Amino acid sequence: MAGDASVRGAQAHGGHGGGGEELPAGEFRTTPIITIEGHGGFENNLDGRPQHYAIDGQFGVVLEWGLPNNGSFAIEASMGPSLVWGEAEHFYGRVHVEQGHDDHGDEDHHDDDHGDHAEGHHDEDHHDDDHGDHAEGHHDEDHHDDDHGDHAEGHHDEDHHDDDHSDHAHHGHAHGSGAPFRRTDIKGYLEARYQPNERLAFSVAWMPYYVTGDEGEDFGTGLKNEVGAQVIYAFGDGDVNFALGDGLEDMVDGIFVSVENRTGWESDGTFIGNYTDPWLGFGFNVDLLNITLSGGPRFYTPGSYSGLSQRTDWGGEIELEYPVAENVVLFAHWEPVYSTEGGNGWGVGFQHHVGTGLTLSF
Repeated sequence: MAGDASVRGAQAHGGHGGGGEELPAGEFRTTPIITIEGHGGFENNLDGRPQHYAIDGQFGVVLEWGLPNNGSFAIEASMGPSLVWGEAEHFYGRVHVEQGHDDHGDEDHHDDDHGDHAEGHHDEDHHDDDHGDHAEGHHDEDHHDDDHGDHAEGHHDEDHHDDDHSDHAHHGHAHGSGAPFRRTDIKGYLEARYQPNERLAFSVAWMPYYVTGDEGEDFGTGLKNEVGAQVIYAFGDGDVNFALGDGLEDMVDGIFVSVENRTGWESDGTFIGNYTDPWLGFGFNVDLLNITLSGGPRFYTPGSYSGLSQRTDWGGEIELEYPVAENVVLFAHWEPVYSTEGGNGWGVGFQHHVGTGLTLSF
């Protein structure tokens, strides 16, 4: 459910297609940017189908240096508020580990109840033995008091049962669909990107996310961290436009491969896991509309907290970009990922992340 698409408009797919006009070697450019994105995540393979919805406002800058062979080196940094409904954004593959009841504790409680009942029977036998010494009315009064004690004990059990229901209700409320609560978090992005030429690009990124309040789920207030590294190689110049007469013979110019690795930690420092996506992609234009399709396997290694084993998932992404003005780009994306194996807190099925927004550059 992690959604860093808010920076894609400024990146223009990283090394594939460039980030705007080519910068001559030796020149420097500073570009302030503002990105506004609404996005949602849907974990359909988990119990309760948890969801998140957010509106991000990112304010940042791109620093770019021109290099020989139409290459460049760029540093991009942005930060801003994230208005959150439902769950907070988090790293892919996070498991909501159930905090189960202590069965042994329940057994002990059950045994204690039996002990109390046994003690009650013992008291009644004792009262029966003392019938000759006590008036009958007094005995009834004692027995009546015992009944009140039984009722009080039953009331205690009901309260305990209600507490259990309350816990389950709270768990379902936190993990269920929709938007059970609202919060403003802080989201950041820092990337260094090196393109030695038009076809090859390397990048490393840090994506901090500060949770400002109780999430009502497994983790709470604090700084989540995600780091990534990516290599992209384009087989052609990336200039494919079917509206200008390009055909199937020109498709090789839009084909690229990317290998991306990401690692994530929760707000309490728990290592969530890491994954590697060796994906094949194809980018092209239809007039001004840029479309990028990519997909392939996702080799995912969950953190030990989850109790899950390493697995291979499958995913893909569709990205759209459309410039509505010289300095304004609309974008949208959809990333479905299919998990092939289930386990405690995790199931076979799809997770989706969708988002749309705009980037303004100055």
